[in-house]
Amino acid sequence: MNPLVRRYLRTAIAFLVIGLALGVWMMYAREFGAYQPPRIRSAHTHALLVGFVMLMITGVALWMFPRPRADDQVFRPVLAEIAWWAIALGTLSRVMLEVLLRANASVGWRSVLVGAGVLQAAGIVLFFATMWTRIRSSGAKLPASERVP
Repeated sequence: MNPLVRRYLRTAIAFLVIGLALGVWMMYAREFGAYQPPRIRSAHTHALLVGFVMLMITGVALWMFPRPRADDQVFRPVLAEIAWWAIALGTLSRVMLEVLLRANASVGWRSVLVGAGVLQAAGIVLFFATMWTRIRSSGAKLPASERVP
């Protein structure tokens, strides 16, 4: 397993821990009347769904999909690296901001929060755009009608 795949998977596990911690905080706050930030559900959801599930899916895809063909002009590992940075930093920023921002946060901080969400989405799109040519059969010869010129 190459280092980038391990980074995807380890980051996913780190977000799982963060998401679980936020879930425990929410449950404790609900049961004992403790403070809950207004956006904590969104932080919890993004830590688990984007941080854990999406990074786990992308890491496993990077590991398991067929290797790029020698003539593949689309797949470049550096793009998968950039995608990891965008997804990881976008998700971490979003989770932190959603925990820390008050309901009446300034327009500037809300804009940073939206920017973090855009960074997440851009990273996911970039990852799958660069993986597109690897979505194929691993070794079987395709019929001529299914081959991409």
